[in-house]
Amino acid sequence: MTQEAAKKERVAKVIEVLNKARSMELYAVHQYMNQHYNLDDLDYGEFASKIKLIAIDEMRHAEQFAERIKELGGEPNSELSSKITKGQKVMDVFPFNVKVEDDTIETYNKLLEICRTNGDSVSARLFERILDEEQVHDNYFCNMANHIETLGNTYLQDRGQRLSRNSEPRLRRRRISPLPGAPPSPPKALPSIPLAKSPCRLLLLGTGSLY
Repeated sequence: MTQEAAKKERVAKVIEVLNKARSMELYAVHQYMNQHYNLDDLDYGEFASKIKLIAIDEMRHAEQFAERIKELGGEPNSELSSKITKGQKVMDVFPFNVKVEDDTIETYNKLLEICRTNGDSVSARLFERILDEEQVHDNYFCNMANHIETLGNTYLQDRGQRLSRNSEPRLRRRRISPLPGAPPSPPKALPSIPLAKSPCRLLLLGTGSLY
């Protein structure tokens, strides 16, 4: 094998592991965003927001792997490494994610060594940087899983109540556009409602906000 052919083979191996890592990141993005929407629907907004931020981190990782693949002359894939698990209960989300992150960290350590073996220190350093962030994700998921396992529904109810206390109701006004050429309609007078009996005011008094 010529030196040029050996170099191409080494680059091909690095591109392969980078694409494997990218597919794992894309899976994490889709899995975590699915959890984000599900938890938000269940009124666990604090959990949902945090998982969304982690999903954004994973998307950034996927893009970093794609950029390195392009630098090496490869083509980034768009496949997910695993099938998305939907409809998870809140009790199951965090232990599930701990396993996702543990598997990712274990795999990335192996892929990092393949990059080093094939003489690509740039890709190896990329894995090192991303591994540091994956460890942060793992720590968060592990802490939440431990809290839920130890305190159970008490901890979950506290999170739900905290969301309710911190959330302010929002009223949306629907604007209807007039037909083209039609004269503007005069504003309709609203029925007079005593301020003390206004349902919106009564609703918002509990939050300390007034409309």
